[in-house]
Amino acid sequence: MTKTLLVAGTASHVGKSTVAAGLCRLLADRGIDVAPFKGQNMSNNARVVVRPDADGQPNSERSGDEGDSDTTDDQWGEIGVSQFVQARAARITPTTDCNPVLLKPRGDGESQLVVHGTAHDHVPAGTYYEDYWERAREAAEASYRRLAADNDVIVAEGAGSIGEINLHDRDLANVETAAFADADILLLVDIERGGAFASLYGTIELVPEAVRERIVGAVITKFRGDPSLLESGIEELESRTGVPILGVIPYDDPGLPEEDSVGLPGTEERGVVGEDDDVPADRRIRIAVPRLPRISNATDLEALADEPGVSVVYVPVDDGDAAPLAGIEADAVVVPGTKNTVDDLLALHEAGFPDALAAFDGPIVGVCGGYQMLGERITNAALEGTGAGDVVDGLGLLPVETRFEGDKRLERTTVPVDGTASPLLSGADGPASGYEIHAGRTTAVGDVTRPLGDSSAARGRILGTYLHGLFDNESVRTAFLEHVAATAGVDRPACAPSTAAESDVTGATPYDRAARLVGENVDLAALGGPFDPN
Repeated sequence: MTKTLLVAGTASHVGKSTVAAGLCRLLADRGIDVAPFKGQNMSNNARVVVRPDADGQPNSERSGDEGDSDTTDDQWGEIGVSQFVQARAARITPTTDCNPVLLKPRGDGESQLVVHGTAHDHVPAGTYYEDYWERAREAAEASYRRLAADNDVIVAEGAGSIGEINLHDRDLANVETAAFADADILLLVDIERGGAFASLYGTIELVPEAVRERIVGAVITKFRGDPSLLESGIEELESRTGVPILGVIPYDDPGLPEEDSVGLPGTEERGVVGEDDDVPADRRIRIAVPRLPRISNATDLEALADEPGVSVVYVPVDDGDAAPLAGIEADAVVVPGTKNTVDDLLALHEAGFPDALAAFDGPIVGVCGGYQMLGERITNAALEGTGAGDVVDGLGLLPVETRFEGDKRLERTTVPVDGTASPLLSGADGPASGYEIHAGRTTAVGDVTRPLGDSSAARGRILGTYLHGLFDNESVRTAFLEHVAATAGVDRPACAPSTAAESDVTGATPYDRAARLVGENVDLAALGGPFDPN
């Protein structure tokens, strides 16, 4: 019998993804067949993976590689980044079964519904529950059954709070998953937010009785200080609820990608990531990133922020009376991806970004939706549901135009790198790997170069590409940062050799660090069965 543990939370952003990834790596390192699962996820940070075939096996990647060969377009699907990461932690091939239902918010209370990796309608929340939820539940249970047939343990991740009493009759990621998976539940609470004991007590009291009986323990996360200070509170909570506290996890960041935009600065606030590396200000470069209202796949910027001497500055699109990019002394600009290119492009126009970027004389990179925005125009724009008309002017920095189409391109891909085709990548060599998720098709309307194959266009100091994960490639990242530093006249520290995405100087990957964080601070023996390390 497959054992399933549902890692649930009292709220969003309490550490569920990190604990699930740590558990996956701990079990995998002990030779236990384990797979991650999240029945329903809401995130705009997605990854492209293969779909399972009729026997539940991946259509490719049977040897566990990156899956860049022997696949066709209909074999690709998208899942939330956390399940992709957790599958890597479990040392298995990530497939759409790991996250069978994905909701990608696009603003105005709507989300794009993705089932088994395939994008469907844009639906309001009410319509989703009325017209699609039963189909979503069937898809989730079918994926779970396939994973359970091939694994000893399923580490399932819940969504948000398991205590949302208005959703208990349709809570797919928490209540329904616990039921059809016959799962034990580990409940997490973030003490940094305050009110941890009240949150735990209230959640335990509010969940349905059938769910409460499944809770085998709770864990307090993100604690700073002496754990002994919590002892009296832990004793009282255990006495009142009968639920044991199985651990207190200290505040730490193992370096896993963020699941959604909760970890980013808000849309109306300026925030900086990457300034805690002790590099002095005169040796730093600052990369400005417009904080798009519908930003997606912001994990593209994490590899840059992880480099010594690099600050990623998120700039509000609407900063009141302040001019865009004013007061940040930016050395480069990266326009990120977005779930709704047209509406975010209109927001940039309204805020005055076209003039600000035209006046900016440093390097500018656009990724996916950002690439589309850098062009002359977007046609068939009404396909995104905007009321702006069929043609929307771009930022006018690249001689390309994008036409939206009904089908979405999903592919993990490797592209050639031509460092001579753009000064931003001078010195870069070898292929670059990543993934593409986009509906538009972009064509040149003037002279451009192709430093990253057909998925890119460049002219002078401007570069656009559809390749998500661009800066995870060491050669590309190093070349770009060295160019930015040179044009800014900054003597920044050398790029770290392939540490930003994978390992630190000890050789420990983010997966290993998450495993250590969980293994050293949670009483796994209390979970029993395969979780017991003894």
